[in-house]
Amino acid sequence: MPTETTTAPVTVQEPRAARRRGPAAAVLIAETRLFLREPGSLFWILAFPSVLLVILGFIPAFDEARDDLGGRRVIDLYVPISILLAMITAGIQAMPPVLTAYRERGILRRMSTTPVRPSALLSAQILLHGAACLGSALLVTAVGRIGYSVPLPEQLPGYLLALLLAVAAALTLGATLCALSRTTKAVTAVGSGAYLVMMFTAGVYLPVQALPDALRRIVEITPFGAASQALEQAASGSWPGWIHLGILALWTVVLGIAAARLFRWQ
Repeated sequence: MPTETTTAPVTVQEPRAARRRGPAAAVLIAETRLFLREPGSLFWILAFPSVLLVILGFIPAFDEARDDLGGRRVIDLYVPISILLAMITAGIQAMPPVLTAYRERGILRRMSTTPVRPSALLSAQILLHGAACLGSALLVTAVGRIGYSVPLPEQLPGYLLALLLAVAAALTLGATLCALSRTTKAVTAVGSGAYLVMMFTAGVYLPVQALPDALRRIVEITPFGAASQALEQAASGSWPGWIHLGILALWTVVLGIAAARLFRWQ
């Protein structure tokens, strides 16, 4: 799993060109450079979901159409599941330790005395990890299509809406974990437990669509259970269920409010 970065953000003596861009832009550029220097995070977010899909593609039974899945193959279901895995990794395993380490080392407190606001750093982290999730989604879709003839989403607008809501839910969940944890060790421990639970609800161990009815109804009220269902519905040509989209939106709002109220800069 991704490990926390040990490099502090660049906040002093920025070049004149960076100052002209504004403090927020300078922070985003600096954080982008640091993010690209973290091969662990880049691998687990961008590459691993596609690697997992390739590994699953070698299982012969996953390439067979099943009546209980409406004529679809298991590998078809694992494309949106692999996309959700990238979001879970970014939101729960990658982003929280970085922000907690910045706060723990007093970097956020020192930034508050400069023209660069700590909120710029938080926004930069959310933007970078969100972009990584979307990049991973594109890569997984391409691998599924080219390697295993997985059809492209038939209801593209609904698919994109569900995708964006799922990214927002994942990152607000990560921000909430960061707000609740005072140290990097604490957020790593809490995040590891949450990571396992969220992978189950997303269908990594067993697709949500293959769960018993009672268990599936419970899983569908979680953010990634609802996201898995919404993405699968859009991929098969239906507009995502408004209940599933509503659950995603509700989780995003609730977690966003909780993170904003509980987050401390020092």
